Amino acid sequence: MTSSTPAGLGVRQAQKLKTRQALLDAALKLLEEQSLSSLGLREVTRVVGVAPAAFYRHFRDMAELGVALVEESLGSLHVMIRAVLAEQQEAEEVIDRSVEAVADHVRLHPAHVRFIARERHGGVRAVREAIAAELRRFGDEVADALAGQEVSRGWSAEDVRMLAGLYVDHLVMTASAFLEASADDPEEQRAIADTARRQLRLISLGRRHWRAA
Repeated sequence: MTSSTPAGLGVRQAQKLKTRQALLDAALKLLEEQSLSSLGLREVTRVVGVAPAAFYRHFRDMAELGVALVEESLGSLHVMIRAVLAEQQEAEEVIDRSVEAVADHVRLHPAHVRFIARERHGGVRAVREAIAAELRRFGDEVADALAGQEVSRGWSAEDVRMLAGLYVDHLVMTASAFLEASADDPEEQRAIADTARRQLRLISLGRRHWRAA
């Protein structure tokens, strides 16, 4: 009998997590056609099939749900790019792998990319701030990886962070371009990838000849 209590708590916790994820998934789906500022919690709970009051067991308001979506949306991209930067490869290989990683991310998570692109400058302040904070953290991670590379020898921490910001901004811009391109038009996809690679090569070339003022 004593073992049934922990098991019961585990089941309840699992159900709670399942409902929370269902709310996130429903909101993400609805946000394909509208902005977060126009989305009501009753719309979300109606899709999930729970009472509106149940929403508050998981999120204080729609802004908090939006912040959770930010973490979910950018988390997997962090992992992919960190893995690329951690590999000891030539610059050309890193560029190619980075562009491939972004393209794969857009193919696998188009709704996440669309959400970030729309809400980065959207009407919900908490979400805008969460996106900015996540991108700064992403930039810090990229800066740590860049600082350990031989070509960064002698660079100041400020300049390395500036370079990381260029990479992150470029990756976000490239993800948005892939998202807007037709999935059924391989030529358009290839053109975006080619442009992204050339832009990254330009950044890489400038990096090799950079001298701080």
